[in-house]
Amino acid sequence: MLAAQRRDLLLERLRTDGRIVAKDLAAEVGISEDTIRRDLRDMAAAGLCQRVYGGALPVSPAIADYATRQGVQVDGKQRVARAAAALIEPGSTVILDGGTTTLAVVRALPLDLRATVVTHSPTIASALEEHQNVEVYVIGGRLFKHSMVACGAAAVEAARGVHADLFFLGVTGVHPDAGLTTGDADEAAMKRALAHQAADTYVLASSEKIGTASRFTVLPFADVAGVITDADNDTVRALEVPVISC
Repeated sequence: MLAAQRRDLLLERLRTDGRIVAKDLAAEVGISEDTIRRDLRDMAAAGLCQRVYGGALPVSPAIADYATRQGVQVDGKQRVARAAAALIEPGSTVILDGGTTTLAVVRALPLDLRATVVTHSPTIASALEEHQNVEVYVIGGRLFKHSMVACGAAAVEAARGVHADLFFLGVTGVHPDAGLTTGDADEAAMKRALAHQAADTYVLASSEKIGTASRFTVLPFADVAGVITDADNDTVRALEVPVISC
């Protein structure tokens, strides 16, 4: 089997099965496990899969640049956003992560909402301009342009002074085995720091993120109150966490 044929096979298995176990696939098709692993390394380097122990998982489309992500699953993000906005009680303090789904949450908030919002995203902060009754506190630090959020030691230190009712967490991948993941180590650390400052953390996960994985773990499912998603499939049902469907 030619290399291009093997790649097509691997991509098809990722699409249909949602994962590749190198040992099992090698035995099934009569190709050495080393060859499968080498192909997966090449595919991962090309951004076509996310390697994990023993094989690979689908790569998340949410690792694309910010402008591109604004056009991905717009309807799904809006449904997730409305469900998230409904959880915000008047007078509460909410931490909002960066990202396009969280921006949709801001747009779903009633203009007369009275609340306090803490964010490390200048994009989210500026989107709250018309919410006259929302107090906005911005955490500063090194700007991670992929998600338009502040990260780094200064941002983590600032986050320790915050105590919130809710944190709406954005991730790039949600997978029963790989957990909650994102593509940058510093951003993952910042998300963990923010989650530790909230009574409840909810994951915002439109359907394109379900069943996919990125390189860095953010949190175990045990540390979140629930996942808000518009997806309804076997992968969602396999998650070991409460799911809010929308």
